[in-house]
Amino acid sequence: MMSDEYFPIVDESGLVIGMETRKYCHGGSFLLHPVVHLHIFDSKGRLYLQKRAQTKDIQPGKWDTSVGGHIDYGETVNEALIREVREELSIVDFDAQKIFSYTFRSTREYELVNSFYTIYEGLIKPDSTEICEGRFWTIEEIESKLGMSVFTPNFEFEFAKIKSNGLINLLTNKND
Repeated sequence: MMSDEYFPIVDESGLVIGMETRKYCHGGSFLLHPVVHLHIFDSKGRLYLQKRAQTKDIQPGKWDTSVGGHIDYGETVNEALIREVREELSIVDFDAQKIFSYTFRSTREYELVNSFYTIYEGLIKPDSTEICEGRFWTIEEIESKLGMSVFTPNFEFEFAKIKSNGLINLLTNKND
């Protein structure tokens, strides 16, 4: 990633209050910056996860959210979501529903996560520069690997939030 990539700095409501470089935001400044996540479920209630490339600067080689990416300065949440899904998985036709927004602080950064989901049955073509592998997981497979350093901490945190709000039960019970 280029060091001159700029992120909006936001308050907890998402209001833009400044701008800073990616490098500065990821360098321990803990300036709150927005990201988008998309959780892709299939009609069987399985969740697509991506394995982050070894070249990623944060959590390389860990399984993570279907799509996740930063919102660029001047970009809306929806514009970033569409861009990230196209860039990471070559998907251009999907109907995303907002789940929630929350703040997440890691050891290096502080993010305002805008989380969405979709049910998708089309072709998924991961970008090999960002993702070294991708596949659908059953909820049971995911639960059996939680806490074992298989997934990013952010994914585990968000998976628990999604599970507690009933979305996973809704999507998996719909097909019983």
